[in-house]
Amino acid sequence: MSYYDPLETRDPEEREQDLLDKLVRQLAHAKESSSYYFQLLAGINPFDVASREALAKLPLTRKRDLLDLQKKHPPFGGINSLARSSAKRVFSSPGPIYELQGKEIDPWRMARVFYAAGFRAGDLVHNCFSYHFSPGAYIFEGGARKLGCSVFPGGTGQTEQQIQAMVDLRPEGYAGTPSFLKIIVDKADEMGVDISSLKKATVSGEAVHPTVRQVMRERGISIRQCYATADIGAIAYETDGEEGLVVEEDILLEIVRPGTGDPVAPGEVGEVVVTTFNPDYPLIRFATGDLSAVMAGRSPCGRSNTRIRGWLGRADQTTKVKGLFVHPEQVAEIARRHPEIRRLRLVVDNPDGQDRMVLHCEIEAGGETLDQAVVDSIRQVTKLRGEAAFCAPGVLPNDGKVIEDSRSY
Repeated sequence: MSYYDPLETRDPEEREQDLLDKLVRQLAHAKESSSYYFQLLAGINPFDVASREALAKLPLTRKRDLLDLQKKHPPFGGINSLARSSAKRVFSSPGPIYELQGKEIDPWRMARVFYAAGFRAGDLVHNCFSYHFSPGAYIFEGGARKLGCSVFPGGTGQTEQQIQAMVDLRPEGYAGTPSFLKIIVDKADEMGVDISSLKKATVSGEAVHPTVRQVMRERGISIRQCYATADIGAIAYETDGEEGLVVEEDILLEIVRPGTGDPVAPGEVGEVVVTTFNPDYPLIRFATGDLSAVMAGRSPCGRSNTRIRGWLGRADQTTKVKGLFVHPEQVAEIARRHPEIRRLRLVVDNPDGQDRMVLHCEIEAGGETLDQAVVDSIRQVTKLRGEAAFCAPGVLPNDGKVIEDSRSY
C-alpha cells in the first residue's frame, strides 16, 4: 500500500496531539493578526484551548455569516491575516463571497487527495472545474501541480473541444464533476474517438451515483470523490478502500448538532465544522452548513485518520410557517430549556391546508406538565403555536434533521 506521507498512518493519539498543538498556535496567530478574531476571541487565552472540550466552547463562524461580515468590513470581513495586496489571487464565490490565495501553490491541501486517487508526478490532469471567478479549478490545479503533475485547463462546457484535447494530449486523469465526466465519455463513444488514456478521476461538487461509478469502472476509469469547499479546500477524500471519506490530515473536524456548536455523539448525523491552519485566511470552528457523520473503525486502505460518511445534506433547515421563519437555532433553544429531552425534531405539515407544527421529543418519560411546558416554549421562542409529541429514545431518525417540512400543496 502506498501513501502520500507517513502522516496518514500515524497513531491517532499522535495525530490528535499534533492537531491540538496547531490549534493553540493558530488561535494565537488569528487573534493577533485578524481583526475579526481579535474581537471574537476577546477574553479568551488561546493557550487555554488545548482540548476538544475547550474548542467546543468557542463560537462558530457560519458560512452564511461571511456575506454580512464582508459587507461590513470589505473585502474579506476582517478574517484574513494576509493583505489583499500580498495575495496571489482573489476569487469570488456565489454570494458574492470573496476569498484570497496566499503565496503557496496548494493552500487547499489537495496534493494528498490526488495521490489517494492514484495520480503521480508526470501525469497530465485534464481539469474541468471552472476557472471563472471562483477558486474551484485552482484548488484542484494547485494540488496536481504540487504533486508534480501537469494540468490542462479545460474548464467547463464545450464537450467536443474537451474530447478533442483528450484525443490529442492523452491525459492520464480527469478532475471535475462526475456528471460532466459521464457526458464526456458518452459523447466520445458517440463520436467514435479514443480517450482510453483516462484511467483515473478526482471528482467533487456532487455525489457520485453508483451507476456512474460502475460505467466508469467498466471503462477502466477509477473514480475517487473529494469533499471540499471554496473556503477550506479539502476536508475529506475517498481512497481505494471505498468506505467513506478519510479526513484530510491538516484540518480539525467536528460534527455538531445543527443550530448549535455542541458536538454530537459518534455516529450521529450533524453539521460539519472545520478549523484550518492556513495562516493567511484562518477559519476557526467554521460551520460549513453540510451534514455528515463520523464512521467507526479504520479505513481498509490502512489510513488511520477519522472517516466520515460524506455529504448527507444541508444543515440549514430554516422554513417559513404562517409567514414567520423558524430556524434550527430556535429548536436548539427549546432543547436548552428542557434538558430532559434527548433529541428533537420539529415537523411542519398542513392537514386541511393549514400549517401545523409538532415538536417530536425523545424522552424517557413525559407527562402533562412537561407537555404544556414544551408547548409554552414553542410559542415563546418561535412566536407560533405548536404541539408536542413524545417518543422513546432512538425512535427519531438519525439524519441530522431538526426541522422537517412535510407540507404538500
